[in-house]
Amino acid sequence: MIKVKVKPSSGRQSIEKKGETYLINVKSHPENNKANIEVIKLLEKYFKKSVKIKSGLTSRNKIVEIIE
Repeated sequence: MIKVKVKPSSGRQSIEKKGETYLINVKSHPENNKANIEVIKLLEKYFKKSVKIKSGLTSRNKIVEIIE
């Protein structure tokens, strides 16, 4: 499990690790779950594993599970 802080509508995609938290910038707006879907895709590409949002679906701060 990892802690994630999401910045939607940022105009770029990036993942940056700050301590124990991953800061993720996504292009999508937080409407209709679009930003969450983009976060999942970015993290799956970054870790090369499946991921699932465990908590914080409507928050910028999320807990994400990395599935082996």
